[in-house]
Amino acid sequence: FAQLSPACTHVFITENEINFLAFPAVADAIVIFGAGYGFDALAMANWLQSRKVRYWGDIDTHGFAILDQLRAHFPHAQSFLMDRETLIDHRLLWTEEPQPTLRDLARLHDDERALYDELRWKRLGDGQVRLEQERIGYRRVGQALAACGCEVI
Repeated sequence: FAQLSPACTHVFITENEINFLAFPAVADAIVIFGAGYGFDALAMANWLQSRKVRYWGDIDTHGFAILDQLRAHFPHAQSFLMDRETLIDHRLLWTEEPQPTLRDLARLHDDERALYDELRWKRLGDGQVRLEQERIGYRRVGQALAACGCEVI
């Protein structure tokens, strides 16, 4: 994997296998099934340093912790559909996160850190709120791809 260096500009890393398999075909892009916290194979892929890397995880404390871990290897990585607006727009699809993480995450951007704090300190509801990425509608995914300059083919 580290030696591949595919001819693409955009790299999407998705935490969930369903989202990996259903991800829209995007021009000049590849999708990688990240499968959570294990980034050993990705860390050796130096070619990712020159790509636009976007991570799509669940909107919960662990999703942000995984993003933070990814940025240890790829500081330029951006979050994808892990924003407050997406979370609020999908309120009816929230579930409870069973074992949240509460540690500080130094590599989150300001808006990500603010949402992470809302999640970890239960400021959005009575329980530990989470939105699993596979619950986000396909149209919303297409809109987010267009917003980051990607062409769905």
